[in-house]
Amino acid sequence: MTTQNESILSFQNVNVFYGIIQALHGISFDVKRGQIVTLVGANGAGKSTTLRAISGLVKPKSGEILFKGQNIVGLPAHEIVRKRLCQAPEGRGIFLNLTVEENMDLGAWAAPDKSAYQANMDHGYQLFPRLKERRHQLAGTLSGGEQQMLAMARALMGQPELLLLDEPSLGLAPQIIEKIFEIITDINKTGMTIVLVEQNALQALQIAHYGIVLETGMIKTHGAAADLLKSDEIRKAYLGD
Repeated sequence: MTTQNESILSFQNVNVFYGIIQALHGISFDVKRGQIVTLVGANGAGKSTTLRAISGLVKPKSGEILFKGQNIVGLPAHEIVRKRLCQAPEGRGIFLNLTVEENMDLGAWAAPDKSAYQANMDHGYQLFPRLKERRHQLAGTLSGGEQQMLAMARALMGQPELLLLDEPSLGLAPQIIEKIFEIITDINKTGMTIVLVEQNALQALQIAHYGIVLETGMIKTHGAAADLLKSDEIRKAYLGD
């Protein structure tokens, strides 16, 4: 039996290097089931590296990353996806020469319950009606916002228990950003746990339950998102006040 206060993900003293450059300096944090946890900070703070470590795209030099109690450090990325930990990457990473539906189909390759394929596809189209209208269109012909929606819908086809979103608002118009954040909130309301990396700290903290502020690969501060929004120091440094 699981509870909402249970940690689905636990970072324990994780150190990551790119060659001789240390990108993460012994960071530790927990992600509780059912929450949106956002990582905020300037460029180069280590936000995307943290997600890449979770996904198995970079291997920590030391430390543990526990997903549902199991250390996933060293597991190949495709095995981590099979454990129901899926990511919509920075830059979207969709296949531009495939249709919307073909992209979503690829997202389902590691889904544990193949019988739920059509239900998952229908749910994706319900969340993103624009994708249904364009399901036979090549992904490369979509707008930036539609491509971001497709990246998220494709990740959801893997039936994740934990969804990683890396800079979903990057390069999008303000009205599209607002819609993307609304959809993230709707996805979370279904019980989905989300780790959100986002340069738009104000909007990220407004929808998150918990916030972690990274600075040069270290955790500067962390706490309830509502408390971080009230912090004068955080507002001046990251929210433009």
